[in-house]
Amino acid sequence: MKHNFYSCGRYLINMATRISRRQMIACCVLALSSFFGTNASAQTQDTVRKLDEVIIQDARVSNKTPLTTSTMNREQLDEARTELSVPYMLETQPSVVASGENGTIGGTYIRIRGVEPNRINVNLNGITLNDPESQQVFWYNIPNLGGMSQSMQIQRGMGASTGGSSAMGAAINMQTLNARDRAYGMADLAYGSWNTRQYGISAGTGILKSGLSFDFAYSGLTSDGFVRSWGTDQQSFFGSMSWYGKRTLIKLLTIIGNQKTGIAWNGAYPDQLDADPTYNSAGMYDMDGNTMYYDNETDNYWQRHYQLYVSHLLSDKWSLKGAFDVMHGGGYYEQYMTAMSGYVPAPFGYLSDVVFQKRMDNYTYTGNAAVNYNGDKLTFSLGDNFIYYDGLQYGDVIWYRDTAMHYDLPYRWYENNSAKLDNSVYAKATYDFSDNLNAYADMQLRMVNYRIHGNSDDVLAGTARDGAFDFTNNYLFFNPKLGVNYRINGNQRAYLVAGINSREPVRFDIMSAYANGDTIKSETMLDIELGYQIAHNRWAFNANLYAMLYKDQMTPNGDVLTGYALMENVEKSYRLGIELEGGYKFTDWFRMDANLTLSMNKVLDLTYFVFETGDTVQTAVTGTTDLALSPSVVGAAIATFVPFKDAKLQLIGKYVGKQYADNTSRECYAIDPYFLLNVKASYTWHLGGTNEIEAQLVVNNVLNHNYRLHAWAGDWVDDFTTPGINYYIHDRTWLQQPGINFMGRVIYRF
Repeated sequence: MKHNFYSCGRYLINMATRISRRQMIACCVLALSSFFGTNASAQTQDTVRKLDEVIIQDARVSNKTPLTTSTMNREQLDEARTELSVPYMLETQPSVVASGENGTIGGTYIRIRGVEPNRINVNLNGITLNDPESQQVFWYNIPNLGGMSQSMQIQRGMGASTGGSSAMGAAINMQTLNARDRAYGMADLAYGSWNTRQYGISAGTGILKSGLSFDFAYSGLTSDGFVRSWGTDQQSFFGSMSWYGKRTLIKLLTIIGNQKTGIAWNGAYPDQLDADPTYNSAGMYDMDGNTMYYDNETDNYWQRHYQLYVSHLLSDKWSLKGAFDVMHGGGYYEQYMTAMSGYVPAPFGYLSDVVFQKRMDNYTYTGNAAVNYNGDKLTFSLGDNFIYYDGLQYGDVIWYRDTAMHYDLPYRWYENNSAKLDNSVYAKATYDFSDNLNAYADMQLRMVNYRIHGNSDDVLAGTARDGAFDFTNNYLFFNPKLGVNYRINGNQRAYLVAGINSREPVRFDIMSAYANGDTIKSETMLDIELGYQIAHNRWAFNANLYAMLYKDQMTPNGDVLTGYALMENVEKSYRLGIELEGGYKFTDWFRMDANLTLSMNKVLDLTYFVFETGDTVQTAVTGTTDLALSPSVVGAAIATFVPFKDAKLQLIGKYVGKQYADNTSRECYAIDPYFLLNVKASYTWHLGGTNEIEAQLVVNNVLNHNYRLHAWAGDWVDDFTTPGINYYIHDRTWLQQPGINFMGRVIYRF
C-alpha cells in the first residue's frame, strides 16, 4: 500500500472517529518517515527567520510602531492549550472578554474593548480569516487554531492595515507553525468536565539538506457540553510543506476543519435555569401533551484552506512576498420548528411542525502581494490584498408533520447568491529621525462591491412580503493612520497614534434591516492612542490611553438571529479608556502579572422608550446611555509559582464589570459583574534527549461562582391578550455559565 503525506491527512480527517490512537500514530510516522534525514547545515537560522518574517511583516508590527499590542509566543500558547478555543486562550490579555453558549465548547466568542467579534479583523499569515459576509470568525469551524499557531499578536484599537474588513476595535494576527532546525514530534491527550476529550499529534522533519521541511498537526475534540444539547465533535488538520532556498521560501499549507455541534444559542428564562441550569429549549416540541426533544438540532460545517506563500530576499534590505488562499466552506444547521413558533416558512407556516436545514456553500479566493524595504532609517511596505467571495445560501424543509399536505421533499423555500469583491491597496512606512524618535504612516484604500440576489428566508405564511431581495452597493474607504514613537532610553518608550477606519455592514444586518423596512449604514471610527512602556529585568509596566470616536457605529440591539447579535447604527458614540498592564518577578519562584481596563462606552443622544412590563403606556426618553455589551471594568491577574524545577502553579483571576444587553442602559437588561478564579498546575518529566512528558491540570471557576451571560433581549407589544390594548413587554433570556469544572492534559514531546 502506498502512503503519502496528503492522503494520510485526509485519512485522519475522514476517519478520525473510527481509528485508534495506535493507527493514528502509525499513519503519521509513515507520512514523515520518507522525509527524515540529516538536517540542513547550510541554512542559517538567521536566514530562515528572515524568510518566515517576510510573510507576516506587513500584518505584524514591532515595538518601533506606535500601536497598542500584546503578543503570545509558542510557549505561552502551548501552556494555554487546556483552554479549548482561541477566545478563552486569549482571555487574560488586556481588554478581552470571552464567552460561550455551552460552557467553553462549541460557539465561543471574543470581544475586545467591548467590540463585537465581527468587527475584529483576524488574519493568518496576513490572509484574512473573517468570513466576507458575516465578517466573523467562527472559531469552532477550524478547531485548534491555537495549536497551529507559532504566535499571536493582538493589536488593540485600529490595528495595522491588512486584508479584509477594517478593525473597529482590534485585530488578531496569527502566524502558523514555522519549520524547526531539527525533527520533532508531540502527542497529547486531555480529558475534562462534561465528558470532554481532546487528542492531537503534531510532528515535523526540521529543515533537511535539500531545504525541504514538512510539518503537520491533527486535533480532535468531543464533548457532551455543559447544557443539554447534542454536544460537539470537532476535527482539524494542518499540513505544511516548505522549501528554504538561499534567499527564497516557498510554503504550501493545507488547513481543514470539520465540526458538528449542538445548538445552544436560544438561551433560557431565569425560572427555567433556576430549576435546571443545563436547560436548553433547542429541539423541544410537544407530542400529545408530552415534552419531546428532536435529537439532531445541530450546526454542521466544514472549511478547507489551500494556501501558497512565497517570500524572497532581493537583498539585505529589499524583500518580496506573495500569498494565495482558496477557501471552500459548506454546511448547514438543522432545526425543529413547531407550527405556531412564527418561524415556519410558507406554505407550512402556522399549519405544521417542520424540520428544516439552512445551508450554505461558499468559496473565497484571497491573494496578496507586497514589497518590503528595511533600511537604516526607513522601513516600508507597499501591498495589495484581493478577496473574491461567491456564496450560495438556501433553505430546505426536510420533514413536516401534517400528513394532509403533499409536498415533495426536500422543499426549498428560499435561495440567494452573494458575490463580494474586496480590494485593499496599502502603504506603510516608519522613518527614524534619530536613534530615539521615529514616525509611522499607514495608508489604506479599500474598495468593496457587494451584491445579494434571490429570496430571503423571511417567507412566512400570512405575510405580504414575498421574500424577494436584491441588494447591490459599492463602498470606498480611505483609512489613514499617523503616529510617532519616542524611545526615552533603553528601557522606556512612549507613543502617540491616530487613525481612521471604516467598515461596511454585514449580510445579516442588511437583510434584517430590509425586513423591517430600514437600511443600515457603514460605520467610521477615529482612534487616538497614547501609550507608555517601561521594562526592567524584574518588572515591566505599560499604560495606554485610548479614545475611539464613532460615527454611525454598528452595535448590538439586543436581539439575536441564529446565534448572531443583530446590529443597529447609533449616530454618535465613543469608547474612552485606559489600559494598565504590568508584571513583577519577586523571586526566582514567584511572579505576578496583571492588567486592568477602565473605560466609558457611551451612546450620545439616543432616544428609547421607558416602561415596566405590562404597562399600556411607554415614555420616550433621549439621553446618553451605555453601549451594549461593553463593561466599564475588565481585569485579569496571574500569580505564578515555581515551587521546584519543572513544576508550575498559577492562580488566574478574571473580572468583568457590569454591562447591558442593549444600548438603553435600562436595568431590566443589565448583566451583573462576575469574577472567576482558575487554578492551573503543570509538571514536566525529562526522559533524556528531547523526550519529555508534561502533565497539566486546570480547574476553572474554583469558587463555583453562579453567573449568567446575555443570550438575547428586546421589547415587544402584546396586542392580542386584550384586543385594542397594547401591553408593552420586556423580554430576555440568559446563557447559564458552568460552575467549577476541570481539564487535565498529558503531553509527550519527542
